[in-house]
Amino acid sequence: MAVASAETARREQTITVAGCRTHLLRSGKGAPLLYLHGAGGGGKWLPFMEQLATRHEIIAPEHPGYGRSDTPDWFDNIHDVAYFYLDLLKALDLDGVHLVGSSLGGWLACEMAVRSTARLASLTLIGSAGLHVKGVARPDTFMWTPEEAVRGLFHDQALADKMLAAPVSDDELEWQMKNRFATARLAWAPRFYDPHLHKWLHRIDVPTAVFWGAQDQLIPPVYAERFGELIPGATVRTFEACGHLPQVEQPQAFVAAFTAFIGGAA
Repeated sequence: MAVASAETARREQTITVAGCRTHLLRSGKGAPLLYLHGAGGGGKWLPFMEQLATRHEIIAPEHPGYGRSDTPDWFDNIHDVAYFYLDLLKALDLDGVHLVGSSLGGWLACEMAVRSTARLASLTLIGSAGLHVKGVARPDTFMWTPEEAVRGLFHDQALADKMLAAPVSDDELEWQMKNRFATARLAWAPRFYDPHLHKWLHRIDVPTAVFWGAQDQLIPPVYAERFGELIPGATVRTFEACGHLPQVEQPQAFVAAFTAFIGGAA
């Protein structure tokens, strides 16, 4: 199935990879950009995507187990999903991909890149999970109420107010519950990190940017420094007056930083 928008030629597709029917959004022209969403789910076209679609083909899937995508029999851990996305790149015949991952999606992107960068041109991590820094306190987001989970994403609480005030359909409520189950499956124990990932980040051999909100309440900015230390040649950029989602809270600044990074990498 494909649905086109006259303004953006955005397409909504369902493809099957590794036996998993996967929902994704595509739009734009140019070098491919695969965007991996966080634990809250995907399936939404965001302003930063619209901006980047002027120079990239944006491919934004919903992970296996999330939203409108299937929950396949093999869906057990974060490594399963990383291998799935490597298979998806092959199935779509994509090369020179700019891989961008936010939060849980950043963790997935790292798990992909330590296994193979053959189809990647760059890696961008946004407030990425995946590591554990001893002595640095982090909230247990599984214990947050739905309102706390939204408010914890943003430094600017007006954005949280707007999100909380938006109507939610029955389908969206069902997808939210599905997303919580999927996230628990991937990140319950240990909480949002792979105890072995840090040993293999040195294998990432494509230009890498680490973007972080300076007021990130979920994953403190010290984690940005740690990723910068472990990934060879990685550049680290923090966004002031910004929470866990720079691409949402400060889309113009994010797009400018990402575009400059890609230009420098090229």
